[in-house]
Amino acid sequence: MILTEEHEAMRRTMRDFVEKELNPHVDEWEDAGRFPTHEVFKKMGDLGLLGVSKPEKYGGLGLDYSYNLAVAEELGLCECGGVPLSIGVQTDMATPALARFGSDELCREFLAPAIAGEKVASIAVSEPQAGSDVAGIKTKAEKDGDDYIINGTKMWITNAPSADFFCLLANTSEGKPHQNKSLIVVPGDAKGITVDQPLNKLGMRSSETAQVFFDNVRVPQRNLIGQEGTGFMMQMMQFQEERLWGAASGIKGYDMLIEKTIEYAREREIFGMSLLDNQSVHFRLAELQTEVEELRSLIWRAVEEYINGGDVTQLASMAKLKSGRLSREVPDSCLQYWGGNGFMWDNPASRHLRDGRLASIGGGADEVMLGIIAKTMGTLPGRKK
Repeated sequence: MILTEEHEAMRRTMRDFVEKELNPHVDEWEDAGRFPTHEVFKKMGDLGLLGVSKPEKYGGLGLDYSYNLAVAEELGLCECGGVPLSIGVQTDMATPALARFGSDELCREFLAPAIAGEKVASIAVSEPQAGSDVAGIKTKAEKDGDDYIINGTKMWITNAPSADFFCLLANTSEGKPHQNKSLIVVPGDAKGITVDQPLNKLGMRSSETAQVFFDNVRVPQRNLIGQEGTGFMMQMMQFQEERLWGAASGIKGYDMLIEKTIEYAREREIFGMSLLDNQSVHFRLAELQTEVEELRSLIWRAVEEYINGGDVTQLASMAKLKSGRLSREVPDSCLQYWGGNGFMWDNPASRHLRDGRLASIGGGADEVMLGIIAKTMGTLPGRKK
């Protein structure tokens, strides 16, 4: 896909924001286990970075999804994974279905302030016993007059401690598991919501993630996104953007880590020569950069098909799978060349290794991606393409 000057302008805006507003504070936020979400999001909203592909009537820029991915790619220059993850939840996980299927009233109440950075959004799908198995969720939303009464528990919910609203997936009937679910917008201050203490995670330290309990939470039925019973379908559509965003937002991080490792290996002397002068080292770094470029090409091929109306289920799943694996392979290989320094907590390779490990779990585990790819290939037992 050929990117235009408009794409490059969006890239520069995001790159400048990362350099000036995020990276100077990353170490502080990582130590604190949180960042000032509302403050950062408001600054991004003022720059139009939270609604790049969202409708103009709600404050978005109304551009196609390729511009959103150009911005996501630059966000990968952030020197930690937690802050970009929280931003991605806001732009590509909790709001796509709302923007596409939500009523005008619902969009004006929740989407518009999310785009402006005035409200923090959170996606409430995963549960203690249902992560990648979305069909297995137990949370229920039962009708009572003009309202829904919601009961259940959600787990690993990013942005939860700061959330002004949740895009929640719940069972609204006793029907088949793929046909009984609905997406509902739940205000964060609704009575009956309890957000537990932030989880103590391996990585993504600066993003707040918590378990959320819904105990007889009452919300009006007008907070339903789209039609009742179509929640699973909408969530699967939302996953496509989430997976493309996740893959794209990792690319510049891989580039940056490889570049830093080259610089370090050039300066590090071992057995009387630069570490970088070892053929095994510079060949391995060349292999890693080649893998990153292959992923970049796959992502942009998928984006081009997506904005032209194509079904990118297979390509998005492949990109998600490959990115998740590179999120382990690239930092692990680079860390080796940093020697003892690579084993230190604040080393860029070690932080990347911790943060990136989530990529093969969140948004659908590697095994789920392989299952989707196999299904689209027609290779599953009893299935034909």
